[in-house]
Amino acid sequence: MSKPEELKYTKTHEYVHPGAEALVGISDHAQHEMGDVVFVELPKVGQKLEKEKPCAVVESVKSAFDIYSPVSGEVTAVNDAVAGEPALLNQSPLEKGWLFKMKPANPAEAETLMDWAAYQDFVKQSAH
Repeated sequence: MSKPEELKYTKTHEYVHPGAEALVGISDHAQHEMGDVVFVELPKVGQKLEKEKPCAVVESVKSAFDIYSPVSGEVTAVNDAVAGEPALLNQSPLEKGWLFKMKPANPAEAETLMDWAAYQDFVKQSAH
């Protein structure tokens, strides 16, 4: 189970739990903004992702949203539960609603992302 303070965040509201196998998902703020999620398209295991490039799609009752990879690397696992039950993204974005795991190509990339405090400031500034 990830705590928000352990994660790194992007300006497009993805999070990554850094490590040898990084866990990626969307922030609680993002799922609130999206509304009720009805469909999730995940990357494929083995797919190589580039930092800040689209890698997944989340559709809500409002719209479709591209999900961007927070770091470069290779997908090692996907959360089939969230593909089968997209509402998990709304109910538990940091626990049951994660999107995929990946092996980072360059673990230092995660250090360029926002920490929890910086992300909170970013969300507040974005609201104005």
